[in-house]
Formats: sequence, structure tokens, C-alpha cells
Amino acid sequence: MRIAQLANFVGPTSGGIRTTLAALGEGYVAAGVARLLVVPGPEDRYLETASGDVVQLRAPRVGGGYRLLVEPWRAIEPLRRFGPTSVEVSDKSTLLPVTRWARRSGVPSVLLSHERLDAMLSLRTGLPVPTTAWNRAVLRRHDRVVVTSRYARDELRALAAATGTPLHRVPLGVDLATFHPRRGPDRSAGPLRLVHAGRLSREKSPHLAVATAVALHRRGVPVQLDVYGDGPHRSELETLAEDAPVTFHGHLAGRERLAERLARADVSLSVCPGETFGLSVLEALACGTPVVTADEGGGRELVDGACGAWAPASPDRLADAVLEVAARDMDLRRRAARRRAEEYPWSRAVEGMLEVHDLALSGAPAPAAPARWRAPAGDRRPA
Repeated sequence: MRIAQLANFVGPTSGGIRTTLAALGEGYVAAGVARLLVVPGPEDRYLETASGDVVQLRAPRVGGGYRLLVEPWRAIEPLRRFGPTSVEVSDKSTLLPVTRWARRSGVPSVLLSHERLDAMLSLRTGLPVPTTAWNRAVLRRHDRVVVTSRYARDELRALAAATGTPLHRVPLGVDLATFHPRRGPDRSAGPLRLVHAGRLSREKSPHLAVATAVALHRRGVPVQLDVYGDGPHRSELETLAEDAPVTFHGHLAGRERLAERLARADVSLSVCPGETFGLSVLEALACGTPVVTADEGGGRELVDGACGAWAPASPDRLADAVLEVAARDMDLRRRAARRRAEEYPWSRAVEGMLEVHDLALSGAPAPAAPARWRAPAGDRRPA
């Protein structure tokens, strides 16, 4: 099996996509699969890594440090040289030329659907956005589609049945070694410590997390919210916080450092109602930190009654949920959080994705066996 992974609109703070690509890629290689990763970057570059070769294609910045491959057909030549048995695409729009090439070449394509378009666009614009026609076209252009939660599946289930596109649910995972509980100072005294980690853009609902902390502060609850992440709406959030004890730390380099900060908190706020999975939810739980989330969205599926709570997406209702969690025995809630995260190792996600690729390959004509991928002479660089 030879899997080529492709992603677009990737930046230094696009943690979810980067984390997923890295974890799945490492798992593929460990399972004996040849893997090629194609991503946008500041220049054309070919890298050899322990988890497969990487092709970085020159792409302009489009805001927030993100890069967008505006010439997606340039990804086709590296794919031809690699000779994949299947391609895994983490994009619903800009990489369609790749899936057209794959279909003409008899190579199955698997779409790893990272977001619900209807929820993402509605959260970003504040208006309902019809996405049925686009989703139907996307489904028809891929041989199989993977969603990561029941919430994500609900958007596509009827359309997938109508187009005859197989739809699979494969939950993602968490790095249980990096994200783990840590012994910290006595937290029985002092303010209730809250944490929010994620990109500060409207579709991630950081405004709701900050407003929840403000609601608690207005009630006279001693509270401290630490926000880790950056994005285009940081100034709005700082204004929203007003005099409430909310500290914006910006993007935190290094996952170990983020894990330390998550483990210090009493409750993590991952409240986006349009999140299709919730890697940030799992990372907090793995650190032994209970999570309060919205009562809809993929994050809700990760939180049970022992490791956190959920409420409608309003600051006052979420504030109530925070106080309910904070009133529980600290040791019990921390152990429950860790146990819940341990149900989602990355190894299980890798197994699920490999099964999908195998199913896709079983229904496709056998491709010619290629030589091992080689970059053009003079372009190969070590990672």
C-alpha cells in the first residue's frame, strides 16, 4: 500500500490538521505503508523524514500565516512519481484537480472531512449558508469519505446515500504520552483556573469561551481564564474580556508546553458548537483536565458525565456547567478525564484509516508498481 496525503490552507497554527497528518503518517509508516505528504510552503522543497517523504510546494500567504496552494495541479507530478495506491485528501475545495487526476488514473481517493461546511460558514458569517449542492459535488468526486464524529456524519449521510459514496466514521486520537496529568501545586485555594486553547477565529467560537469567563466574573466567582492561541479576532476578544481576569498568551510553540498549561487548569473550555471532532477536548482530557463543551457538535461526543459537562451555547448556561464541574471532587474528575482520553489512542485511528484505504483499494484496478519515490536531482534535502 502506498498512501499519498494532501492538505492545503496550512499554517503555523493549524494545529488540528498538522497533528492529524503527522499522527496518521507515522502510524502508516509503522504499519509498513509507503507514505508521501504534499503540503504548501514558502518554497518548493523535498524532505526525507522517518515518517515518509514530504513534498512542499511553493504557495503564497493568504492571512494569519496560512499558505494556500493556488496551483493545485502542481501536486500531480509528485504523485505520478510516487505512484500511490490511494490518495488521502484533507480539503473539500482547492484540491479537486488532484481527485480528478486520481480518478482518471484509477487511483482511489479518500476525503478526510475535517469540518462541517454548513456549521463553519454559519459561524464565520453569522448567517445560515446552504451547502447541499457543494457537498453533493464533493462526494461525487471522491471514492470514499471519512468523518470523525456522528455530528459530522449527519451533514453528509443523506447525500452520501444519494450519490452512492461510502461514508465511514473514524474518530481521531490523542498523543497520550505528551498530554498527561502532572503533579502541580495545591489548587484548593485561589481562583478557579480555566483554559481555552485554539485558533482565535470566529468559526472556533473563542468569543463564547471568553464570554463564559466574563459571566462567571460578573457573578463574583474568583476566576482566571488563560487563552492559548492566536488569530484574526484577538483584538475583539480582548475588548470582550474588558476588566475580567482573562490573559491572552498568544500561540504557544511546543506541544509539551501546551500540555503543561492544560494540566494546570481546573476546567477547559472547548465550547464550539460547530466542531466536528475536538482534538483540543481530547488533549485537555488526557492532561486530566475536565472539559465543558457545547451541547452540540463533535466535542459533545467526547465528553461524558464523569469527565466534564455540556450546556447550550450561551455564556450563562456554560458558566453554570463550569461551576457544576468545579464542585466535584478534584481527584475523581481528573482521573475520569484521563480514562476518557485513553479510549482514543492514535493507534485506533490509524487502524480505522488503513481499513478505509484497503477497502478503497480493493475496489480499484491494480496500478502499476512504481519505483520508490525520488525527488528530482539536487532537490533532496534531509528533514
